[in-house]
Amino acid sequence: MPSELLTERHGAVLVLTISDPSTRNTLSQQVIAAGIEALGVAEADETLRAVILRGDGAHFCAGGNLQGLMERRQSGPDAQRQMLDHLHQFVEALRACPKPVIACVEGAAAGAGFSLALACDLIVAADDARFILSYGRIGLSPDGGATWSLAQALPRALVQKLVWLGDPVTAQQLQGWGLIGWLAGSAQAFSEALRVAQRLADMAPNAIASAKELVQQAGTQTLTAQLGAERDHFINNLFHANAGEGLQAFMAKRPPNFR
Repeated sequence: MPSELLTERHGAVLVLTISDPSTRNTLSQQVIAAGIEALGVAEADETLRAVILRGDGAHFCAGGNLQGLMERRQSGPDAQRQMLDHLHQFVEALRACPKPVIACVEGAAAGAGFSLALACDLIVAADDARFILSYGRIGLSPDGGATWSLAQALPRALVQKLVWLGDPVTAQQLQGWGLIGWLAGSAQAFSEALRVAQRLADMAPNAIASAKELVQQAGTQTLTAQLGAERDHFINNLFHANAGEGLQAFMAKRPPNFR
């Protein structure tokens, strides 16, 4: 049985769980397709304010199924190209979703599993979690946008070391490099991720979406262009009903009730 994607709601938070514990939650076409669909649902549903991506059981995601890779080698490059294009659509959907997406990592995040965690807006990891780009050990190169995500945040020599050698990296190391937002105790990552997601869900969704877009584009914009984008987003949000509610709530010293 290939892995599947389980979905459940916790109030305004949508939880997506990659499920195939026997393979440490390797990816399948079914998981990828369901993930893309679920993110589309989350974007369209105004009652959903945040998304958590996690793995079932003790691990986050071990990336691609090696047996599947061996089978696709027999079928020729077209089958693998289709699989990778589909995976990359999932990565782009994670980044494009206007709702905050949090990776909740227990155990191992390996290969494309590491890439998926990096594609999320924030990572909450157990303090004993491990991250690894093990492609080089089996004669492969990275996929899932790992090189892009790492190169946005880390010096080239460090990225090259991670990509070439494939040594496991601890959650503490990644936090020190600025790639992990929160550490939790072993088996406590989900409760911490849910706490963070619920905090985000209580905020104005239009302002959250604006901030996500601004942060994502900042690295490729000139200062003048970014200032213009900040001006436009600020004005749009100022004249949104949520700004009126937020300002009134602040003046009245009460919690806001954003829509």
